[in-house]
Amino acid sequence: MGSSEDHVKEETLEEVDVSSPGRFPISGADDFSEGETILALHGDRLYDAKILMVEVRDGEGRYYVHYVGWNKSWDEWLGIDRVLKHTKENVEKQQALENQDPDQGRKSDCHQRVKKNSSTVLQVKKRKRDSGFKKPDTSAEIIFDIIIPVSLKKQLVADWEHITQQEKLLKLPCCPNVDQILSKYLDYMLKNNGVLTDSTGEILKGLRCYFDRALPVILLYEKERLQFRETVLDNMSPSSIYGAQHLLRLFVKLPELLAQVNIDKKTSIQLHERLNDFIRFLKKNRSSFFTSSYHSSKVSEAARNNNTIADGQEQMS
Repeated sequence: MGSSEDHVKEETLEEVDVSSPGRFPISGADDFSEGETILALHGDRLYDAKILMVEVRDGEGRYYVHYVGWNKSWDEWLGIDRVLKHTKENVEKQQALENQDPDQGRKSDCHQRVKKNSSTVLQVKKRKRDSGFKKPDTSAEIIFDIIIPVSLKKQLVADWEHITQQEKLLKLPCCPNVDQILSKYLDYMLKNNGVLTDSTGEILKGLRCYFDRALPVILLYEKERLQFRETVLDNMSPSSIYGAQHLLRLFVKLPELLAQVNIDKKTSIQLHERLNDFIRFLKKNRSSFFTSSYHSSKVSEAARNNNTIADGQEQMS
């Protein structure tokens, strides 16, 4: 997603007190209300969003929204021209925009979108070498446009709601796990192409490495961290425990991670093609990959407490 075009884009959620719903006058903005789920236009796509605040200026309403399933750093003020009611008709518009040719409108939107790091768009500036010679195109920009389909975005939203709103946790270990999904993709590539290139194998190895290292740091919600510590022991890798839900979260974070790596043009092209092909593979196999169920985190906590009490009674006896 790109950066906000509103003149108040410099405001962040931390700078605005959202704990007092009555802070702003709401008269004149009755079409939308605080807490309402809507569709918000960002670039050339419509995203599920929630209105956090409503304000009226010069008789016109504007809305501070949170994009559901996205980091709160993307929260922003929107004008009436960028918000739609969450109706069946508008959801169909959302899907139509997602299914259109991804190259349509990209030129006009590209410069706006690369102003801020995104889960789908990344601007990576090649770093200058320490040598005293100037080389051509050292300031060239590499843009990774990882296109996440609507069906997978909805999966991200559902995952977010289960964990943060319904206080549930994913049942572990997942089947298939990340290692198995990557292996299935290799089989898929071999079946379609008849041969596997070295670059494909290296990219998947790198993807697994990124997953194992990133999961405990940036891929878990706060409510999942205790489960991680209890489940992933020292001799285990997260890719053998977690599945498609957390792998999809990695793709949201990949541009941010790749920003720390020097990537030449040839490699960036191969990486771009392979990552987008893998996303399409996830979408195609969504029904068989996203099969893990959720359970109440409160039930898990109660079970742990009961075990602790039982252990204490055994020691006393």
